Amino acid sequence: MLKLAKLPDRTPTKITITVSADLNQALCDYQKLYAATYGASEKIADLIPFMLEAFLDSDRAFAKARKERVPEVDVEKSTRRSRSSRVGDAEPASRIAQSASSRPQED
Repeated sequence: MLKLAKLPDRTPTKITITVSADLNQALCDYQKLYAATYGASEKIADLIPFMLEAFLDSDRAFAKARKERVPEVDVEKSTRRSRSSRVGDAEPASRIAQSASSRPQED
C-alpha cells in the first residue's frame, strides 16, 4: 500500500444562501476593511468560504464533536423545524433563494 492515502473528493460545491440586510452590510464592511488592510479588493463571495473555514477551524466544540464522529441528522426532519428570528440562523434548503455573490459589491 502507498504511504499517501487516496485523495478525498475535491469537487467544489456551490451553496446559495439568503442573508439579512444587517449581515450583508457587515460583509460589505468586511470587504472594504480587507481591501484597506491588504491593498487587494476581493468579491464578498470569494471571501466567504475562507471566513467560514476560519470560523469552523476556531470552534473547539465543533472540532471535538467532529473528531468523535458527528451524529447523523435526519435532513427532512431538520428542514421542517420552526424558523428562529435570531440573526444568522440558517434557513431550510428549500427556502434558500439568493446567493451572496448576487448582492451588489463595491470594489
